[in-house]
Amino acid sequence: MKLILGNKNYSSWSLRGWLAAKQSGLAFEELTVALYGEEWEATKREQGEFQPSGGKVPLLWDGDVVVWDSLAILEYLADKVGRDRFWPKADEPRAMARSMVAEMHSSYHALRHQCPMNLRARAKVELTDDLRRDIVRILGLWAEARARFGKGGPFLFGTFSAADVFYAPVVCRFRTYGITVPGFAQAYMDAVWEHAWMQEWVAAAEAEEWTISAFDVGATA
Repeated sequence: MKLILGNKNYSSWSLRGWLAAKQSGLAFEELTVALYGEEWEATKREQGEFQPSGGKVPLLWDGDVVVWDSLAILEYLADKVGRDRFWPKADEPRAMARSMVAEMHSSYHALRHQCPMNLRARAKVELTDDLRRDIVRILGLWAEARARFGKGGPFLFGTFSAADVFYAPVVCRFRTYGITVPGFAQAYMDAVWEHAWMQEWVAAAEAEEWTISAFDVGATA
């Protein structure tokens, strides 16, 4: 398998696709390409690998099978290795986890636009009404998942799952912009941040030399 990614410092969707691939336990090759720069445009022109997704990342190639969009990648991998590796086994927590992932995939526009992904930066952000609503909604979902289904470990549904894959970039954004969260949420964020896969991703992001000026906010950590 081959997974094509954008800059690890900036690409939240690439992080989700990569974490899904790690969660699958399957071996995969990765290709990271700088978003929006000359290399990005040249790669899109020269490599037919990008064509099925319209030049977007992440993009997974598995033999003749091509899958784009981070949620589609996660579901494809779940079909290959068994859905229990990604989703809670019981109906009730699985239903909530699926709903949370779908909401993350389609919502929180204020958080995405006002707090762009940037692992290397530290900045403060004005809490507009829309941004505050996104944060409150996310914290409410985290609280409910942890209270009802999180007894088996430090993650949203106990063990690391698809829900954590999809909310990992939120953890990154909350850290970057110094969003104040209650104790239970801080403990969850610490668990995600300290996960070995996240630390591997963060180290790679910090080693990147690429920058995107539109996303470079605040001071470099």
